[in-house]
Amino acid sequence: MKLRELLYRSLWLAPLVLSLIFVLGVLAWVRANEAEEQDQQRQTLISDALSTEAQLRDRIGDEQVQLRQLAASLAGQPRTSATLAAHPEVNAGLRRLWQSVTWLDDLNRVLAEVPEDAEAGHSEDGLSLHLTAPVAPGGVLVVRYAPALLLKRGVPWWLARKYDVQLVDSADQVIASATESPLRAAQAPRPSYRVALTGPLRASPLTQAALTDAALELTLRDPVFNGTRTLAWVLVAGFLPLVAVASWLTRRQMRQVQRAESAWRTEAAWRRAMEDSALVALRARDFDGRLLYVNRTFCDMVGLPAEQLVGLLPPMPYWPPDALAEVAERNRRNLAGHAPREGYEAHWRHASGRTVDVMVFESPLVDASGRQIGWMGSIIDVTERKRLEERERRQVETLANNARLTMLGEIASTLAHELNQPLTAIASYGAGLTNSLAKLGVKDELVCGALQRLGQQAAHAGRIVARIREFLTRREPRQEPCDVNAIVGAAVELLKRDLQQRGVQVELLLAQALPEVRADAVLVEQVVINLVRNASDALLGRPERRRIRVSTRLAGEFVRIDVQDNGPGLAGQRVEQLCAPFYSTKPDGMGLGLAICRSIVEAHHGVLDAEEASGGGALFSFSLAARQDHAVEPAHDAQH
Repeated sequence: MKLRELLYRSLWLAPLVLSLIFVLGVLAWVRANEAEEQDQQRQTLISDALSTEAQLRDRIGDEQVQLRQLAASLAGQPRTSATLAAHPEVNAGLRRLWQSVTWLDDLNRVLAEVPEDAEAGHSEDGLSLHLTAPVAPGGVLVVRYAPALLLKRGVPWWLARKYDVQLVDSADQVIASATESPLRAAQAPRPSYRVALTGPLRASPLTQAALTDAALELTLRDPVFNGTRTLAWVLVAGFLPLVAVASWLTRRQMRQVQRAESAWRTEAAWRRAMEDSALVALRARDFDGRLLYVNRTFCDMVGLPAEQLVGLLPPMPYWPPDALAEVAERNRRNLAGHAPREGYEAHWRHASGRTVDVMVFESPLVDASGRQIGWMGSIIDVTERKRLEERERRQVETLANNARLTMLGEIASTLAHELNQPLTAIASYGAGLTNSLAKLGVKDELVCGALQRLGQQAAHAGRIVARIREFLTRREPRQEPCDVNAIVGAAVELLKRDLQQRGVQVELLLAQALPEVRADAVLVEQVVINLVRNASDALLGRPERRRIRVSTRLAGEFVRIDVQDNGPGLAGQRVEQLCAPFYSTKPDGMGLGLAICRSIVEAHHGVLDAEEASGGGALFSFSLAARQDHAVEPAHDAQH
């Protein structure tokens, strides 16, 4: 801690130290820059020297080619000076570079020469070089040229202006020069580079002076003077005193800043502690919706750190993805100043994916000058309160449903008791009427059959009323071995007339040799009747063919009954919602049919399920435990 305080108090020295480092850096840069420029200048000089040597060598190579072509064209021509003088290639060579052309025989005797005073010119021009080419059937052509003329005409003009181009020997004597004064004058050291002569630039055996140790030298005429070092020293000399004065003034200023900063830190720490300890989430936004500030409670509420939140523009990561358009529109109204003063509820999404219910209160965000710069939001997490409210609402609803079910059970029990006597009377009257007709000798089969069916249906209705009464009074179903196919067939037979009137075709697809189940046949039959009747109701108003398929099959250790229609389907509803008490999709429905069916199936340890049919429509199914494993024959198809 003391070391940190000491460093903090010594910060005023930082500008001076940094300035010294800067000065040293500048001087080092100047030094490196000079070295780099000299190296670059040296590399350029070497490159130009090598390039010049290559160009001169190529020039001599071209002249050698021209000489060979001349020798080939003179084959078989008269060996006279007139022949040479009249040849256009000779004249062209004399205009380019050649000083003379000599035709020698096999014994090196001069046969012809142009110009005729070549020997005189040779003695006056000093050193010269030669090119040779054989002439058929015998003889040699010799071309003499001056190195100085080669330098003047072979070196590009821009190199000649930039460099002194010379041929020098090992004794540092100038042999030939591209300038007018070939002697080396006393001068200050200048950058130069030498390239040893190679190839055709080397002297031939006929050269008057050997050039075995000659070299091409390029000397820079006007070296560029670099004044950066002097300028740098001048700037440094004026810069350091100014920096020293500035450091002293900075020290005074820093002492004042330290006192103000200490007071500010104390105040900021108090304010930050108060904001982070608040149970209300706080956020500050500008007029564009950009987050300027969030406290710790806000970060915990949305599950994101402040570093990821501050600076974000809408849409925010805690907005629910399925309602972005709605939330964006409300956010636009709030930023325009139309947020309710009493606050508003919103649904946010935590980083973990769970939904957070919040209550948001917006108020103007004002700066020190009293000017509004945005909006300050206070957010309260009401998720737990909403959960408790929803729980309380469900409990009240459950109590109400239980009260209605209890009342319904009492009413059903009363109705069962009241209906049992008329049904018994109907059965008794039917049996008495049948006995009376038998005593009178009446043998009308139609009348006797109707009376017999009347008694059977009255007895069946009595059993249904009794079983439902027992089920509503919480008694266990009367489980006994049952044939599922027989139960399904009987249920469809009872609804046959009603289904025919509605134009509904029922298709039975019953698996043969199904194992028996232990169940209350009357209650299971009521489940099938209810599902088929619901399917028939769903087909009302459909102009196309109305069809219901009822099938049975063995699914593992269970016998499954499926009721499928080609109606509108479930419209996205789940079986839990469809089987809720007092919930109905029919205008005149009570919402108890599927609830009772589910209770009956679960009382038999089965499961009632509903889903969208693959070919359209709805598929309701329930399963009952089979008594034992049993082989299943192919399904039997029947139409009703």
